Amino acid sequence: MTVHHHMREFHDLPVFDFPAADAPVELPDAAAVAWRISSPTYCDPGDEQWGPLFERFLKTVDTGRVRALVVGGWDEAYENSSADIVTALIGAADRLTALEAVFLGDMLSEDCEISWIVQSDVTPLLAAYPGLREFGVRGGTGLVFPSVRHENLETLVVETGGLGAEVVRGIAGSDLPALANLELWLGTDEYGGDSTPEDLGPLLSGSAFPALRSLGLCNSVIQDAVAAAVASAPVVARIERLDLSMGVLTDEGAAALLDGQPLTHLAHLDLSHHYLSDAVRERVLAALVPHGVTVVLDDAEEPDEYNGEVYRYVAVAE
Repeated sequence: MTVHHHMREFHDLPVFDFPAADAPVELPDAAAVAWRISSPTYCDPGDEQWGPLFERFLKTVDTGRVRALVVGGWDEAYENSSADIVTALIGAADRLTALEAVFLGDMLSEDCEISWIVQSDVTPLLAAYPGLREFGVRGGTGLVFPSVRHENLETLVVETGGLGAEVVRGIAGSDLPALANLELWLGTDEYGGDSTPEDLGPLLSGSAFPALRSLGLCNSVIQDAVAAAVASAPVVARIERLDLSMGVLTDEGAAALLDGQPLTHLAHLDLSHHYLSDAVRERVLAALVPHGVTVVLDDAEEPDEYNGEVYRYVAVAE
């Protein structure tokens, strides 16, 4: 989880911040880093905003060798959507001919809270860059992702405090034959996360994404229901890594996982940030670790209680 610091690595490359015009910084080889293009989200007069910064980047760097881009902040990202960013990136497709990876919205809470980031329809980026292998986006407000086809995308990550059902259905219904890694932060209904396990139908049935080997359904307020759906999902039989972290997983959800189909073929199971009892944690470990499964059970949480009501929280919401 990278929401507590700016990305340090992306697409197996170190992230390098494209510097201010007057900064005495030697630029690295264009292909050796993931270039982070970021402007202040609260711009002062005289600040270089994202559009001019990107144009200067295109004029300065050998764009035909750039492999990865990280879009950080843009002016008033809590009000202005990413649509202009998407348009600018599409407009540079004839220059960024080697681009393999894009992350859109690498902002911390002091830049813009994750659920305040205003996104847009990001799928035209996939059409503009048919060679893209990795795509990530942070922020669910205004995010649009209709079902698409892309031949080469291998990794898709969507980080939100609340992911809308329509977006979930669009992703699950997409035709992505090379997709090996999928990570969705489903979030909470307080911030637009209104999806249900039924919205994940094509994904869980195994009819989508034939190359999928790593699945993350994370940060969910309905993590028990997600776990129960995963327990009988045909797709699980062919994945190697399963991530149900960051949500409000309780003993009920963990028991559903253990009572469902065998998980002993997994290489890695991440249940961190959970609400499991000691007894169920021990049961999970005893069932899987002897079979060589790496089980992550960090960040055990305790529910809050107020006026007789019990409250559990996802790891990332606002």
